[in-house]
Amino acid sequence: MLSYRHAFHAGNHADVLKHYVLSLVLDYFNQKPTPYWYIDTHAGAGFYALKDAFSQKNGEFETGIARLIDAQRLSPTLSHFVDNIQSFNEKKLLDFYPGSPKIAERFLRADDKMRLFELHPKDYQLLLENFINAKSRQTKVAQQNGFDGIKACLPPPPRRAVVLIDPPYEVKDDYVLVVDCIKDSLKRFATGTYMIWYPLLQRPEPQQMLQNLQKLNPKNWLNISLTVQSPSENGYGMHGSSVFIINPPYVLPALLNESMPILTELLSLDEAANYQLTSHMT
Repeated sequence: MLSYRHAFHAGNHADVLKHYVLSLVLDYFNQKPTPYWYIDTHAGAGFYALKDAFSQKNGEFETGIARLIDAQRLSPTLSHFVDNIQSFNEKKLLDFYPGSPKIAERFLRADDKMRLFELHPKDYQLLLENFINAKSRQTKVAQQNGFDGIKACLPPPPRRAVVLIDPPYEVKDDYVLVVDCIKDSLKRFATGTYMIWYPLLQRPEPQQMLQNLQKLNPKNWLNISLTVQSPSENGYGMHGSSVFIINPPYVLPALLNESMPILTELLSLDEAANYQLTSHMT
């Protein structure tokens, strides 16, 4: 299925969690001079206008990134994240929101490389346009299912990589494909840092996927979940999201425990809002 368009959801609470954690991971990778690759299996369009019809239809960014822009009490890492988002906009305005590829691009150094995959034909064309000025040697964009495309990227030549896997989960098969992708990827490149975003829903597949990822017995892992509201009475809809990370930076638990109470308060939609952090670090 290719009906999913991320523009409807750009800048919502799930994007904020995912992109904030991604920023922390990339910042850590930049603390070492050795080059690395950033690989995005489901890159989307890469950049979103918050005033277009897609974003305005549900206005999800208004209860997401918009709540952080004018917030007064932010941790240093949250403040840095907001500054990064604001740099894509005119001062005091919020007209644009960068997807994960554009956020990652800001962190890349001269010798780092980026590999972007997007299967949807319209989003692929937009992705190409958004990276038309990118250095061809540094960034490659492919119209391909990232579950397949990632295989040719692993292991990357510098033996360092951050991989973001966040399919739309339009169909239940995506939950199985994520586990299969990670299982194969760890065989090819066991020391990579793998970030898997997934929704919190009133259905069993997300939790089953998490359990199956943990059964792969990664040496180090972290799972951060943000619930923003009570599950709906009709059983439908997303009440939060999570990011499961294999081989996370060792500093990540402390940074998240410092910032997540603030982020949870800002993105809260009702009294059920909370965050949970679990990890296994050796």
